[in-house]
Amino acid sequence: MGEGVDHGQAAEAGDLHRVAFEAAAVGLAVLTDDRGLIRDANPALCVLLGYAPGALAGRPAADLLPDSESMEAGIRRWKRADGSLVDVRVRGSGATLVVEGVDPDEAARSDENRDALVAAGLGEWRWERASGRITLSRRAAQILGHPPGEPVTWEALRAVMPEAEAERLTQSVRAALAEGGAYSFEGTLGRVGDGRPVVIATRGQALRGPDGAVSGLAGVLQDITTRVQARDELVARDQRLRVATSIARLGIFEWHMLEDQAIWENERMFEIFGRTPEDGTIGKTEFLDDVLHPGDRDAMRKAISRALREDEILHVTGRIRRKDDGAWRTIDMAGRFERDAPNRLPRRLIGVVADVTDRLQAEERQALLIRELHHRVKNTLATVQAIVGSTARTASSIENFYEAFVGRIKSLAHTHSVLTEATWQTASLRNLLANELRPYAEAEEYDGADGRITLEGPDIELPSEMAVPVGMAIHELTTNAAKYGALSNRRGKVAVRWSLEPGGKAGILHFAWRESDGPAVQTPRRQGFGTRLLQRVLTTQVQAEVTTDYAPDGFALTMVAPVPARNEALNPLV
Repeated sequence: MGEGVDHGQAAEAGDLHRVAFEAAAVGLAVLTDDRGLIRDANPALCVLLGYAPGALAGRPAADLLPDSESMEAGIRRWKRADGSLVDVRVRGSGATLVVEGVDPDEAARSDENRDALVAAGLGEWRWERASGRITLSRRAAQILGHPPGEPVTWEALRAVMPEAEAERLTQSVRAALAEGGAYSFEGTLGRVGDGRPVVIATRGQALRGPDGAVSGLAGVLQDITTRVQARDELVARDQRLRVATSIARLGIFEWHMLEDQAIWENERMFEIFGRTPEDGTIGKTEFLDDVLHPGDRDAMRKAISRALREDEILHVTGRIRRKDDGAWRTIDMAGRFERDAPNRLPRRLIGVVADVTDRLQAEERQALLIRELHHRVKNTLATVQAIVGSTARTASSIENFYEAFVGRIKSLAHTHSVLTEATWQTASLRNLLANELRPYAEAEEYDGADGRITLEGPDIELPSEMAVPVGMAIHELTTNAAKYGALSNRRGKVAVRWSLEPGGKAGILHFAWRESDGPAVQTPRRQGFGTRLLQRVLTTQVQAEVTTDYAPDGFALTMVAPVPARNEALNPLV
């Protein structure tokens, strides 16, 4: 009785197992112990693989496997009845296997691909709308500083994010949920565990349930802190470079060789070439044929060819004509040809341009000033030597020598002082006369016409090479008049008149010194230093024609001399 019941129960259980086997929604396969044959397969598996119900029983397992595939657990690719391939997920390691179909996106998330994601620094996450929980992969949890295997809530993540970043992320997620699409976000948050700031990049895709409604989000997460720091450093370095080139007034350019097109990186390039952004940039052809000075084109072409051939830095100087004002400017250009690979031809030239016109002009002016200084020192020393020798030969005593020598040196020093005080190294003829004759004027505020001293003539600025000898001559004339002539008594007068007539490079100076009402004049028996100065120095250094008249009623001197043209290069105002 009991035995019959046991058999009946076993039969009933077997029937239930068979019904469950046949009705299962997932594919089931029962294999032989060596897994070489399929002992049985339920209808769900047959439908999945394109076979009629019961058609798989007794077939070799190899009929379902393409090359290099197996029946091991995991996502596999099996063959259907028509020879096509289908992605399936296999579970179980014994004689019974559970097989279900997967879509391509799920198939791509195989264990191997998960390893690849980890190697790329990507972590996976999934958010369930119903529970509000966020499930993190190990790598995602590591990035966020969260214990692996434990779900995290949005509130916990928001608490470690700056408010602005959290709001921006919230808006992106809401848009993705509303549209049922994807979203991406890049921002900073603090790690859950230690609060250390980390920059993350995340992408997500809305998930839909069986009813078509959005049920959650899934995506990947990456720590991009190092990359962002490197990017920010490049931006900062670029900014520092731009500031440095701006201060140094350097133009930055790129010339793309194949297209013969240039990119001007800053405003200074446009300033140097006298162009506006609306005018555009210029390529090599236009630069060499139209902008560069014809005399510099051959040297420029040779320098470019040499830098290309020898893979060296291009450094060349040339003159360019600016577009806006047509002025010629001198530029220094330096650059390096960049190659995509060591053995390939260069594709572009990256370089800088500097306008060195003002610097070169300053250097030329400095060299000219040095030559002018040497010339002046040489002439001054020659004049001092002449003063010493002639004063010594004409002096009757040490005191006489000292008085005459000091007076002449003071006059020379005064003339040089007038020259150095002038902006352009010139001296006013009127000032030279007034400074020497002022002590003998009757009026306290001497203006050059007080009854005893008369100065009459236009304002004339004498260049340095003429002012020094003329100043010395005026000193000698004044000294002689004070010792022996019209200024040696209370009634004598001195009248000086001058004019500038056309001729020569800067005009012809006519200068007349006339004394009156002084002691009777006698022609000197011997030639003193003053006479030699008036005759020799003025004739030699000024190319003057000097005439003296020792009339009894007063000494007179006339001088006619060309005024040298002033050298524009010596003008500091230019």
